[in-house]
Amino acid sequence: MERTNIIFGCLVVIFTILILLGGEESSAQKSVMQDNPYQYMRDKMVSTQIKARGIRNREVLDAMIKVQRHLFVPDHYRKSAYSDYPLPIGHGQTISQPYIVAYMTEILNLESDHRVLEIGTGSGYQAAILAELIKEVYTVEIIPELEKAAKNRLMELGYDNVKTRSSDGYLGWKEYAPYDAIVVTAAAGYIPPPLIDQLKDKGRMIIPVGSPFNVQTLMLVEKKGEDISTRSLMSVRFVPFRRGE
Repeated sequence: MERTNIIFGCLVVIFTILILLGGEESSAQKSVMQDNPYQYMRDKMVSTQIKARGIRNREVLDAMIKVQRHLFVPDHYRKSAYSDYPLPIGHGQTISQPYIVAYMTEILNLESDHRVLEIGTGSGYQAAILAELIKEVYTVEIIPELEKAAKNRLMELGYDNVKTRSSDGYLGWKEYAPYDAIVVTAAAGYIPPPLIDQLKDKGRMIIPVGSPFNVQTLMLVEKKGEDISTRSLMSVRFVPFRRGE
């Protein structure tokens, strides 16, 4: 009987400590949410949407926590900026789902001295994530209004290692080629040959391939000398790859 009382007493103490710790954690979270609600939402986004799905690269996770996604969406969508889905940014374009941004970034195996070409600047969010990780980002957007807005936004946020250009992404950006990696954020019917040409030896490209009206396949393209290999990664839905006149 005495032994039972001791065990019961220990359980009561442990349960009380757990309640107190839970209360302190809840209080701390509440404080962060009140002081900086967007930071709280970013932390939660990374924890529940990105880490929970297997993204492990520490630099990518840190970039996703640091970059203020709500500044890359229209004002009336800011409350949904950290939700688990893409959002409209105007001109028929979207900002990709956070997990997809993180996944595409991680799969490129980026290093700090890399130079990366992005096709489809959109609001500039993917470019900002890349800019946190690497030396130089070159990003092409076919819609002039989006390119101008993204350029101004990235400059205001201090991303001076990003160069933007409004042109046909199919042609890449030959002036600064070759690139260590290329990321394409619009669905193409096939992999544009100029982008393969502008990829460095041992470089990687990630691109959604397929019909814009169906589910597409996210493809990893690797270049080794004259050999080009492709690998299917997952099913995705991206806006169509737009061409110039």
